[in-house]
Amino acid sequence: MALTVEEQAVEKQARIDLAATFRIIAHLGMHEAVANHFSAAVSADGKKFLINPKWKHFSRIRASDLLLLDADDPANAGHPDVDSTAWSIHGQIHQRLPQARAVLHLHPVYTTAVACLADPHVPPIDQNTARYFNRVAVDRMYGGMADTEAEGERLAGLLDGKSRLLMGNHGVMVIAPNIGEAFDDVWTLERACQILVTAWSTGQPLRVLADDVAEKTAKGWEGITDFSRRHFEEMKEMMIAADPSMLD
Repeated sequence: MALTVEEQAVEKQARIDLAATFRIIAHLGMHEAVANHFSAAVSADGKKFLINPKWKHFSRIRASDLLLLDADDPANAGHPDVDSTAWSIHGQIHQRLPQARAVLHLHPVYTTAVACLADPHVPPIDQNTARYFNRVAVDRMYGGMADTEAEGERLAGLLDGKSRLLMGNHGVMVIAPNIGEAFDDVWTLERACQILVTAWSTGQPLRVLADDVAEKTAKGWEGITDFSRRHFEEMKEMMIAADPSMLD
């Protein structure tokens, strides 16, 4: 597919950043065998996007391995290297939500555990959990593998106006204006859920922050997106130093 000169530059950097994200997530043990998918838009309308190939382990993904797809091209649904669930979910999100420049879908242990509760939610009990105060959409309609465009459209609708989706009985989806912020968000959400599950496991009552304190803390997080991007850059440099071939 044809990309403009500007889009080609965006694609080149997105390949490096996305490959690094896969390796970081594997390094942190947040991956799911050879499943789960990350994508990044490279065109202004968001419809041309990069995504990982079917069934390749996150720890081995290189920049050149990523597939360039067009959300408007139905032929991608039958591409042998494109997982059907990846196309159903990410294709619809990139087609319908141009603000979703990065889309990360994972099944990390603690976030997924919280998603499996009868009442999936993240109460604000510390600085990490407070980041998500009134800022997480919840999907309570898990119906099996998300392998239809209708299901992808439904999930995109739940994310419209939100950037995090706690997927009941399933996992989590995060969208962001760039890869760095998306990575830090999903990492902090997993850390928040780890803190929450650990607190719950004591059997003691939670000391939940007052709404005004939680809201103030959440807004504080929203004011330091440079922190999120720097966190990602530091982790990316670690991955490159460990294996420079990821840039190939």
